[in-house]
Amino acid sequence: MAEGISIRRATLINASGKYLKVILTVLVNAVLARLLTPYDFGIVAVITVFTTFFTTLSDMGLGPAIVQKKQLTDNDIDSLFTYSLYISTGLSLLFMACAFPIAAFYRDAVYLKPALLLAVSLFFNALNMVPNGVLNRDKKFTVIALRTVVVYVFSAAVAIMLALRGWRFYALVVQAILSSLLQFVWNYASTRPRLLRHPDKEAVAIVKSYSFYQLAFNVVNYFARNLDNLLTGKFMGEVNLGNYNKAYNLMLFPVNNLSGVVSPVLHPIMSDYQNAPREIYVRYMKLVRFLFCLGILCAAVAYIAADEIIGILYGSQWASCASCFKLLAIAIIPQMINCSAGAVFQALGNTRLLFVSTCINTVVTVLAILVGIFAGGNIAVLSLCVAVSYVFHFLCAFWLLLRKGFGYRLSPFILELVPELVMTLVMCAAVVLYPFTVQGIVWSFVVKVSYVCILFVAMMLISREYKLFRLK
Repeated sequence: MAEGISIRRATLINASGKYLKVILTVLVNAVLARLLTPYDFGIVAVITVFTTFFTTLSDMGLGPAIVQKKQLTDNDIDSLFTYSLYISTGLSLLFMACAFPIAAFYRDAVYLKPALLLAVSLFFNALNMVPNGVLNRDKKFTVIALRTVVVYVFSAAVAIMLALRGWRFYALVVQAILSSLLQFVWNYASTRPRLLRHPDKEAVAIVKSYSFYQLAFNVVNYFARNLDNLLTGKFMGEVNLGNYNKAYNLMLFPVNNLSGVVSPVLHPIMSDYQNAPREIYVRYMKLVRFLFCLGILCAAVAYIAADEIIGILYGSQWASCASCFKLLAIAIIPQMINCSAGAVFQALGNTRLLFVSTCINTVVTVLAILVGIFAGGNIAVLSLCVAVSYVFHFLCAFWLLLRKGFGYRLSPFILELVPELVMTLVMCAAVVLYPFTVQGIVWSFVVKVSYVCILFVAMMLISREYKLFRLK
């Protein structure tokens, strides 16, 4: 891949695999939601919280550091890969030992076997960090896109087959193991890192100052994003957790598959301009406005058609998560924009500032979750509190990015977003005052989405913001 690849071209390559996976994910989730219960999803959601934490520890911030530090040699990469094997092995064994305390914490032995099995998934996810960093550094986005689709198709097919045979939550466990294993095999075959008998400690010295704050950010960000699952499973039970987790993941669906298409390629490309912050700012502001517009459309659809989306995708047994999804839709716009900010902190070489931003946001998130669980006492209140906390995340992250990262004032930034802010207010009024009643869940969904899309297109034409979709 050429060094001068544009954001637009890289995004299109990444999108080709990402959106094919989106279609497949919708179909697979629709099938699994009818074969498995909220309890089954809740069991795996609890354990995944812990495996994600251990994977975060094993990462050590190496992936972004490999992208940022252009001076790393092949021997340095091999040394980092060797060290990652030691870390992955140790943390996987430690996680297996933690399976027993996890089961004791939730007072249910059902967590024991899935936790032990998911230690395998943890091992390969952790070992995959260096090869994946190399692919991103070299801008091998085509390889990543192809891998994403092939691995998902195979692992999802196995999960559905096992669910049909009555394996319940073990079908999801096997899917996670297969996915991590196949991703590692593919990435290893693409990058060929070597295991060294005597890895060079100088490789660690090159990345340690950058990767330390990246690791610290990852750990703190983990708690900010997973504390709700931990406490919901503990104090509200697996069924409530299953409903909340399904609504939360569905809220993240447009975030991960729209802005998430751009974010993975943003750091590798922007890092080429790490000594020209003005160039990064100009390019990034166009992207912010583009993501803001996408967020307005997605949030409006999710809010107005929450019942229909849940009913069509997952069936009547998931009706309880529709109200959660509707409230979490408030967080789509700030999430859509904010998920790209981390890549800009990284490209500026300022992972310390990224860590500070995440610490502040984590405190807010923890308070919001505690209020939602202990003061509200139900998953709808929890969803609203979490959504409001994400709005604060956006405000905090961009104040730090602009003032401390770029050294710019906040007022020009806000003025550039006036068209999007006006569109947001208009769309909020439109979905709250929606005037139609249509019989039939599918027709109701079609009418609501059409209503939102017509309004959105009209506002894009009036404001001339449609030019943002010519992203370069």
